[in-house]
Amino acid sequence: MAPLLPKRSMSERILETADRLFYQHGIRATGVDTIAAEVGISKRTLYNHFPSKDALIAAYLESRASPLPVSDKPPLDQILGTFDRLERSFGRADFRGCPFVNAVTEIGNDDKEARAIALAFKESRRLWFKNHLSQLGVTDADGLATQLAILVDGAIAANLVRGDPAMARAAKAAASALLKGAGIGLPEAKAKS
Repeated sequence: MAPLLPKRSMSERILETADRLFYQHGIRATGVDTIAAEVGISKRTLYNHFPSKDALIAAYLESRASPLPVSDKPPLDQILGTFDRLERSFGRADFRGCPFVNAVTEIGNDDKEARAIALAFKESRRLWFKNHLSQLGVTDADGLATQLAILVDGAIAANLVRGDPAMARAAKAAASALLKGAGIGLPEAKAKS
């Protein structure tokens, strides 16, 4: 007999459905009626769990704002591995870009909470780079962290426009050049891969 899976709460079911629909079709294109129908509940039931669409959008973004997993790999491997993970993501048929950038683009200044969540997420990723660069002894870890974060976002945008996962490799090559310029010695294989 197969083990029973834990029953998901109604809030979890709503959020999972909203996550899928918001990411696949966009926040503005996905109404609460659509989400409720997909879950098999009334709009009133949805609003009992999330009092507004803005609250649902905030919960969606919060659920996507998970920290990067802790790794015992050397900092340089972790930094460059970011671009390898991007390339794998770019190769997935369901990849639609960064959900945080997508959300801010769609909602503009209308939803300050969603914008704040997106900013906090992007800053956490930049600070992750800064921490790893500090471990490598980079003098201007803050400045280089910003540049690496821009490379990540630029690679995502370039991939969306071009449909070419190689954009992650190009960003990795640029990151390697920036790291080398900051005095980090890169083994030949890491600089080219």
